[in-house]
Amino acid sequence: MLRMHQYLGRVVFYQKRTFTRAQFRRFMFAQSKPYPEMIELVARLKARYGLKIAVVSNEARELNSHRIRKFRLDRFVDFFISSCFVHLRKPDADIFRLALDIAQVPARQIVYIENTPMFVQIAEGLGIRSILHTDYRSTCVKLASFGLPNNEGVIHESS
Repeated sequence: MLRMHQYLGRVVFYQKRTFTRAQFRRFMFAQSKPYPEMIELVARLKARYGLKIAVVSNEARELNSHRIRKFRLDRFVDFFISSCFVHLRKPDADIFRLALDIAQVPARQIVYIENTPMFVQIAEGLGIRSILHTDYRSTCVKLASFGLPNNEGVIHESS
């Protein structure tokens, strides 16, 4: 698997640039933005329901470690099944099978939240209940339909 400096050498710095590797790297890392609402939702659901939380991602080792530290994901995530560590990538179904093996939970007990339709389809093909995340509210509604209501901060609409 390519390390970040090798990858950047092949896709960005294969020719002379007006910026340095360090500048590009800082720029790239600065693009990492948290979704505090979703982070807090997942942490709250984990605490409330005693869930195991796994993250399945396609990221370079350095970027993956940066995000875990910066957003303190390790405070509530139990497993990071990241392509940089396991040498498999989404959409390869084997990365999902590996996540199931590590979590030791049957596919039917999993809820996978993802913003890429193809990855949702692959997970569903393995029997994993999935949510195509488009926005916070619709994800909360779908989680509730799977038996994981988020009762904190719920807006009750009157009839």
